[in-house]
Amino acid sequence: MFIFFILGLILGGIAVVFALQNIDVITVIFFGWQVTGSLSLILLLTMLAGVLVTLLILLPKSIGDYFKYKKLKKENAGLSEELRKQKELTLFAKTTPPTPENISSIEDGVIIHPE
Repeated sequence: MFIFFILGLILGGIAVVFALQNIDVITVIFFGWQVTGSLSLILLLTMLAGVLVTLLILLPKSIGDYFKYKKLKKENAGLSEELRKQKELTLFAKTTPPTPENISSIEDGVIIHPE
């Protein structure tokens, strides 16, 4: 965390030096819109627009990955429960002959300990 703080301070210092060295006033025309401002301000706005476009491009993939993760997590929980039941059935079958009542209670999640 401290490294990110130091990196942020360095990048902030570089941004201030850049802004102080590029104070020329320029005019940018884009599709009939006209913006006049300092060169550093215009460049900063274009970089922010690039970051915004990049985030909008990455957003659908991130949302899809999130839903896939939730689905896999639910599936994993179901498989873990199924494995627990199979282990219980195996342990129970080693010591006691199975009856339909015992098997159904184990499948319902009741842990039966042999006597």
